[in-house]
Amino acid sequence: MNKRILIIDDEADIREATQLCLEIAKGWEVLTASSGREGLEKATAELPDAVLLDVMMPDIDGLQTFERLQSNPITQNIPVIFLTAKAQTVDRRQFTQLAIAAVITKPYDPLTLGDQIAEILSIHQ
Repeated sequence: MNKRILIIDDEADIREATQLCLEIAKGWEVLTASSGREGLEKATAELPDAVLLDVMMPDIDGLQTFERLQSNPITQNIPVIFLTAKAQTVDRRQFTQLAIAAVITKPYDPLTLGDQIAEILSIHQ
């Protein structure tokens, strides 16, 4: 089950660590974007199997990026998984109102991240 995953996160360390986890543990092809704008362009051009999206980013935040992915017929069916440090009850309640595939809280366990994503994608495809 070879997947193409797009990571959209403004923090280079998080992008690189997550990319390595998924490439090594799962053998997946991983694309990265450092901003919402770049992520939207890559999602449209590359059509990944899923998007891992940071919520708190400058310029276009994760929620705005998600809304733009959803409003584009080309990208609206790509499952989106929020990667976020915002794990308060209020935040989680807001996230459940959205059509996101799941929320993975930072810091995450790099050894189980690939399995978590594979499980989420098996439900949403």
